Amino acid sequence: MPKKPQKKVGKSKQIAPLPQAAKTGKIEKKKRRKPNPLFVARPKNYGIGNDIQPRRDLSRFVRWPLYVQRQRKKRILLQRLIVPGPINQFRHPLDKNHAAQLFALLHAHRPENKKEKKQRIMQLAVKTDAQAGEEPKPAVVKYGLKHITALVEQKKAELVVIAHDVDPIELVVWLPTLCRKKGVPYVIVKSKSRLGQVVHKKTAAVLAFVNIRPQDKATFANLVQVARDQFLDKYPENIKKTGGNILGRKTLQQRAKVQSIKRKAESVKK
Repeated sequence: MPKKPQKKVGKSKQIAPLPQAAKTGKIEKKKRRKPNPLFVARPKNYGIGNDIQPRRDLSRFVRWPLYVQRQRKKRILLQRLIVPGPINQFRHPLDKNHAAQLFALLHAHRPENKKEKKQRIMQLAVKTDAQAGEEPKPAVVKYGLKHITALVEQKKAELVVIAHDVDPIELVVWLPTLCRKKGVPYVIVKSKSRLGQVVHKKTAAVLAFVNIRPQDKATFANLVQVARDQFLDKYPENIKKTGGNILGRKTLQQRAKVQSIKRKAESVKK
């Protein structure tokens, strides 16, 4: 007869000792606070047809329109890819304080709208030829890419204002180089819609100052100096600085994991 396998006799499990309160028999009961009669608890019922449901973030369940998807994909692509210097310089616009001064000056030099132009023409029609010839030219900003290009080439533009978000960027990517060549100060600002408001349009890619009002010359001179210091003189540096090449969270984690495995393997070899 085969012998039955003997059961292994292990150590008996010891029961944990009783707490001190159980030994003495005195267990402290937590004192319940008396409810305040002024504040009655009214628990909400989120069942169908009862209380309004709380707000939830459902953005990840939304099927976004195609143009929104494209915008987001483009933004991520521009972060991942290496962006060359001539395009990357448009990612570093003028700082907020100087931009506020610049837009105040731009709005002070707004061109006339249709109503104002009609009134001016009516007043000119009443005046004689001699009186009409005496009037000075109005000090207003110029707009239109072809017009401003001609003003820069003729060195008539005092300051060129370029929008940072022109699409396609090829429309204005060459303009800083032209301004540098002709010695015309330029600034890059946010955004084309704000520039468009100045000239009564939806958007404007570029604006330029040609004539300045006498009372604004001191402010304008300060802005021109800022434009020279931050953009015109730093053009050789800005043109060489590449942008982008920002990796995603998952890729960074994966690379860190690979590096840690390599370090462990090297330490074992040593």
